Amino acid sequence: MRVTDRLRFWFGPATRGDIDAPVVHKHDDFETASEEDLGHFVVETDDQGHHYGVRKEGA
Repeated sequence: MRVTDRLRFWFGPATRGDIDAPVVHKHDDFETASEEDLGHFVVETDDQGHHYGVRKEGA
């Protein structure tokens, strides 16, 4: 029995929805809190193309 077979036994088969369907945002309290937390960061890119989340000044 392979590892994937064991995982499928415990967790069930992978569910695959319509990949062309748009992502649905719930706009619930958790999402609002996450947006507020992430609003204190800005994404910067270095010379090699690496991306970093940097806290905004005064946040």
